[in-house]
Amino acid sequence: MAMVSEETTSICSHCNRSIPSLNIDLHYAHCSRNLEKCVVCGDMIPRKHAEEHYQSTHAPVACSLCSETMDREILDVHKGEKCPQRILTCEYCEFPLPAVDLFEHQDTCGNRTESCQRCGRYIRLRDQYVHETTCNGIADNAVGSSSREKKKDEEPRDSVLLWKFRQLNIQLSVSVREARPVLERDPGPQRRVPPPYPRSRLFFTIAVTGVAFILGSFFLQKKSDTSPVSQ
Repeated sequence: MAMVSEETTSICSHCNRSIPSLNIDLHYAHCSRNLEKCVVCGDMIPRKHAEEHYQSTHAPVACSLCSETMDREILDVHKGEKCPQRILTCEYCEFPLPAVDLFEHQDTCGNRTESCQRCGRYIRLRDQYVHETTCNGIADNAVGSSSREKKKDEEPRDSVLLWKFRQLNIQLSVSVREARPVLERDPGPQRRVPPPYPRSRLFFTIAVTGVAFILGSFFLQKKSDTSPVSQ
C-alpha cells in the first residue's frame, strides 16, 4: 500500500521564497549569509556582486550627448525624445543638426523660396503644402497680364486724357532743353561796346568843321592879295 505524504513549505523571511519546511533553517542560514536584496528592483543578488549590480543597472548615468545625469532606466527615452543635443533633420533641407538648434534653423530655412512647377510663382518652403492644394496652375505673368488689361479697359477716359497731357508736357520740356542756344553757356569776359554816337552832335561837328574851313580859306586869300603892296 502506497502512502502519499504532503510536503509542507515555509516562506523565507529574507528572500520571501517558498522553501520546504524541513530545509527552511538551512536555507535561511545560507540565504542571509550570501544573498542581498536589491533596494531598487527587489532581486536577490549575491552580496559580492551587489555593488556591480547597482552600478550596472540602477546607478544614475550621464547622457553622452548633453551630459545630463539621470536614472539608467530612462536614458534610452531621454536620448530618443528629450535630449536637446539629439540629432534631427530639417524638414525643408534634410540637414542634420542638434534639436536645440532646429527651431531657429527651420525658421530661416522655411523662408527660402522655390518656383512652383505648375504656376511658376516663387513660394516659401513653409507655404508649399498649402499652395499645392490651392494652386490653379495659371502662370503668374498670365494672371498679371489679364488683370492689367481689365484695369486698362475700365480706366476712365479723363484719366487717359490726363496721362496724354502729362506725356505732352514731358516731350515739350525735353524739346526746350535741347533747343537752348549755345549762348546760355558761360561766354567768358565780353568786350565793352561803346555807346552809340548822337546824330545831332555829328551834324554840329560837321558844321563847325565847314565854318572853320571857309574862314581859313578866306584869311589865306586875303593874305595873298596884300603881299605885293607891301613890296
